[in-house]
Amino acid sequence: MALEQIRVVSGTAVYVPGDDIDTDRIIPARYLRAVTFDGLGEHLFRDVRYDEAGHLHGRHPIDDPRHAGATIMIADSNFGCGSSREHAPQAIFRAGFRAVIAESFAEIYFGNSTTLGMPCVSLSSADIARLTAVVNADPSAEVTIDLDELRVRAGDLEFEASLDESARSALVRGRWDPIAELLEADSATAALEEQLPYL
Repeated sequence: MALEQIRVVSGTAVYVPGDDIDTDRIIPARYLRAVTFDGLGEHLFRDVRYDEAGHLHGRHPIDDPRHAGATIMIADSNFGCGSSREHAPQAIFRAGFRAVIAESFAEIYFGNSTTLGMPCVSLSSADIARLTAVVNADPSAEVTIDLDELRVRAGDLEFEASLDESARSALVRGRWDPIAELLEADSATAALEEQLPYL
Protein backbone atom coordinates (compact mmCIF):
# COMPACT_ATOMS: atom_id res chain seq x y z
CA MET A 1 0.00 0.00 0.00
CA ALA A 2 1.88 3.01 -1.27
CA LEU A 3 1.28 6.23 0.57
CA GLU A 4 0.04 9.31 -1.24
CA GLN A 5 2.73 11.64 -2.51
CA ILE A 6 1.80 15.02 -1.08
CA ARG A 7 3.21 17.64 -3.42
CA VAL A 8 0.45 20.27 -3.55
CA VAL A 9 -2.30 21.15 -1.07
CA SER A 10 -4.99 23.57 -2.24
CA GLY A 11 -8.17 24.87 -0.68
CA THR A 12 -9.74 27.77 1.10
CA ALA A 13 -8.21 28.94 4.36
CA VAL A 14 -9.09 30.36 7.76
CA TYR A 15 -6.87 32.40 10.05
CA VAL A 16 -6.77 31.45 13.75
CA PRO A 17 -4.95 34.38 15.41
CA GLY A 18 -2.57 34.30 18.34
CA ASP A 19 0.94 33.20 19.20
CA ASP A 20 1.60 30.12 21.35
CA ILE A 21 -1.65 28.30 20.62
CA ASP A 22 -0.97 25.18 22.65
CA THR A 23 -2.16 21.62 22.28
CA ASP A 24 -4.54 21.94 25.25
CA ARG A 25 -6.35 24.73 23.47
CA ILE A 26 -6.38 22.71 20.24
CA ILE A 27 -7.87 19.65 21.99
CA PRO A 28 -8.56 19.80 25.75
CA ALA A 29 -7.07 17.08 27.94
CA ARG A 30 -10.43 15.49 28.79
CA TYR A 31 -10.68 14.25 25.20
CA LEU A 32 -7.40 12.34 25.40
CA ARG A 33 -9.15 9.36 27.00
CA ALA A 34 -10.57 8.29 23.62
CA VAL A 35 -9.55 4.80 22.49
CA THR A 36 -9.39 5.95 18.86
CA PHE A 37 -9.06 9.37 17.26
CA ASP A 38 -12.55 9.12 15.75
CA GLY A 39 -14.75 12.10 16.58
CA LEU A 40 -11.90 14.33 17.76
CA GLY A 41 -12.57 16.85 15.00
CA GLU A 42 -15.83 17.99 16.56
CA HIS A 43 -13.94 18.97 19.74
CA LEU A 44 -11.29 21.06 17.99
CA PHE A 45 -10.73 24.25 20.03
CA ARG A 46 -13.64 23.10 22.21
CA ASP A 47 -13.03 25.37 25.20
CA VAL A 48 -12.77 28.54 23.12
CA ARG A 49 -15.67 27.69 20.78
CA TYR A 50 -18.31 26.71 23.32
CA ASP A 51 -19.75 28.53 26.33
CA GLU A 52 -19.96 27.03 29.83
CA ALA A 53 -23.37 25.53 29.03
CA GLY A 54 -21.90 23.64 26.08
CA HIS A 55 -23.41 25.83 23.37
CA LEU A 56 -21.42 26.84 20.31
CA HIS A 57 -21.13 30.64 20.49
CA GLY A 58 -19.98 31.06 16.88
CA ARG A 59 -17.25 33.64 17.55
CA HIS A 60 -14.29 31.42 16.74
CA PRO A 61 -12.88 31.90 13.20
CA ILE A 62 -13.44 28.26 12.19
CA ASP A 63 -17.17 28.71 12.94
CA ASP A 64 -17.50 31.75 10.69
CA PRO A 65 -19.85 30.65 7.85
CA ARG A 66 -17.63 32.53 5.38
CA HIS A 67 -14.87 30.00 6.10
CA ALA A 68 -17.02 26.87 6.06
CA GLY A 69 -15.17 24.03 4.39
CA ALA A 70 -11.73 25.59 4.79
CA THR A 71 -8.99 22.97 4.52
CA ILE A 72 -5.94 25.14 5.31
CA MET A 73 -5.42 26.74 8.70
CA ILE A 74 -3.29 29.87 9.07
CA ALA A 75 -1.74 30.65 12.46
CA ASP A 76 0.99 32.74 14.04
CA SER A 77 4.17 31.72 15.90
CA ASN A 78 4.89 28.63 18.01
CA PHE A 79 1.72 26.84 16.95
CA GLY A 80 1.14 23.51 18.72
CA CYS A 81 3.32 24.22 21.76
CA GLY A 82 2.70 22.67 25.17
CA SER A 83 2.22 18.98 25.84
CA SER A 84 3.18 16.52 23.14
CA ARG A 85 -0.30 15.11 22.57
CA GLU A 86 -0.73 13.37 19.23
CA HIS A 87 -4.44 14.17 19.52
CA ALA A 88 -3.85 17.83 18.55
CA PRO A 89 -2.93 17.30 14.89
CA GLN A 90 -5.40 14.41 14.77
CA ALA A 91 -8.21 16.77 15.82
CA ILE A 92 -7.18 19.33 13.19
CA PHE A 93 -6.96 16.67 10.49
CA ARG A 94 -10.29 15.09 11.45
CA ALA A 95 -11.95 18.51 11.37
CA GLY A 96 -11.12 18.58 7.66
CA PHE A 97 -7.86 20.54 7.55
CA ARG A 98 -5.09 19.23 5.33
CA ALA A 99 -2.30 21.74 6.00
CA VAL A 100 -1.28 24.46 8.45
CA ILE A 101 0.64 27.61 7.59
CA ALA A 102 2.24 29.46 10.49
CA GLU A 103 5.24 31.56 11.37
CA SER A 104 6.65 28.64 13.39
CA PHE A 105 5.63 25.33 14.96
CA ALA A 106 6.43 23.42 18.13
CA GLU A 107 8.75 20.56 17.19
CA ILE A 108 6.71 17.60 18.45
CA TYR A 109 3.48 18.97 17.01
CA PHE A 110 5.28 19.42 13.68
CA GLY A 111 6.48 15.80 13.68
CA ASN A 112 3.07 14.41 14.61
CA SER A 113 1.47 16.42 11.79
CA THR A 114 3.99 15.19 9.25
CA THR A 115 3.27 11.54 10.08
CA LEU A 116 -0.39 12.27 9.30
CA GLY A 117 0.55 13.63 5.88
CA MET A 118 -0.52 17.13 6.97
CA PRO A 119 2.16 19.64 5.90
CA CYS A 120 3.12 22.44 8.28
CA VAL A 121 4.85 25.19 6.31
CA SER A 122 6.25 28.42 7.65
CA LEU A 123 6.00 31.97 6.33
CA SER A 124 7.43 35.16 7.76
CA SER A 125 5.24 37.24 10.05
CA ALA A 126 4.82 39.86 7.32
CA ASP A 127 3.76 37.23 4.78
CA ILE A 128 1.31 35.67 7.27
CA ALA A 129 -0.27 39.12 7.59
CA ARG A 130 -0.47 39.56 3.82
CA LEU A 131 -1.91 36.09 3.29
CA THR A 132 -4.46 36.62 6.06
CA ALA A 133 -5.55 39.89 4.47
CA VAL A 134 -6.28 38.05 1.21
CA VAL A 135 -8.22 35.29 2.98
CA ASN A 136 -10.24 37.69 5.12
CA ALA A 137 -11.08 39.91 2.15
CA ASP A 138 -12.13 36.95 0.01
CA PRO A 139 -12.81 33.75 1.98
CA SER A 140 -13.38 31.89 -1.31
CA ALA A 141 -9.80 32.62 -2.45
CA GLU A 142 -7.88 29.45 -3.16
CA VAL A 143 -4.63 29.04 -1.27
CA THR A 144 -2.07 26.66 -2.75
CA ILE A 145 0.91 25.17 -0.96
CA ASP A 146 3.46 23.84 -3.42
CA LEU A 147 5.87 21.53 -1.60
CA ASP A 148 8.03 20.95 -4.66
CA GLU A 149 8.81 24.64 -5.03
CA LEU A 150 8.20 25.63 -1.39
CA ARG A 151 5.83 28.39 -2.39
CA VAL A 152 2.43 29.50 -1.11
CA ARG A 153 0.11 31.18 -3.60
CA ALA A 154 -3.13 33.08 -3.03
CA GLY A 155 -4.73 35.31 -5.62
CA ASP A 156 -1.98 37.37 -7.24
CA LEU A 157 0.39 36.87 -4.32
CA GLU A 158 3.16 34.31 -4.00
CA PHE A 159 5.27 33.69 -0.90
CA GLU A 160 8.47 31.80 -0.26
CA ALA A 161 7.79 29.14 2.38
CA SER A 162 10.07 27.03 4.53
CA LEU A 163 9.75 23.42 5.58
CA ASP A 164 12.28 21.08 7.15
CA GLU A 165 13.85 19.20 4.23
CA SER A 166 13.45 15.73 5.76
CA ALA A 167 9.73 16.39 6.27
CA ARG A 168 9.32 17.87 2.79
CA SER A 169 11.10 14.90 1.22
CA ALA A 170 9.00 12.40 3.17
CA LEU A 171 5.77 14.10 2.07
CA VAL A 172 6.58 14.47 -1.62
CA ARG A 173 8.00 10.91 -1.85
CA GLY A 174 5.05 9.34 -0.03
CA ARG A 175 7.24 8.20 2.89
CA TRP A 176 5.59 10.20 5.66
CA ASP A 177 4.08 7.39 7.79
CA PRO A 178 6.74 5.10 9.32
CA ILE A 179 4.13 2.64 10.63
CA ALA A 180 2.63 2.23 7.17
CA GLU A 181 6.12 1.68 5.76
CA LEU A 182 6.80 -0.98 8.37
CA LEU A 183 3.53 -2.78 7.58
CA GLU A 184 4.31 -2.57 3.87
CA ALA A 185 7.61 -4.32 4.50
CA ASP A 186 5.98 -7.18 6.39
CA SER A 187 7.21 -9.93 4.03
CA ALA A 188 10.76 -8.55 4.01
CA THR A 189 10.70 -8.36 7.81
CA ALA A 190 9.50 -11.97 8.07
CA ALA A 191 12.24 -13.12 5.68
CA LEU A 192 14.88 -11.38 7.76
CA GLU A 193 13.54 -12.96 10.94
CA GLU A 194 14.03 -16.40 9.40
CA GLN A 195 17.72 -15.64 8.84
CA LEU A 196 18.42 -14.53 12.39
CA PRO A 197 19.73 -17.42 14.51
CA TYR A 198 18.61 -15.90 17.81
CA LEU A 199 14.88 -15.71 16.91
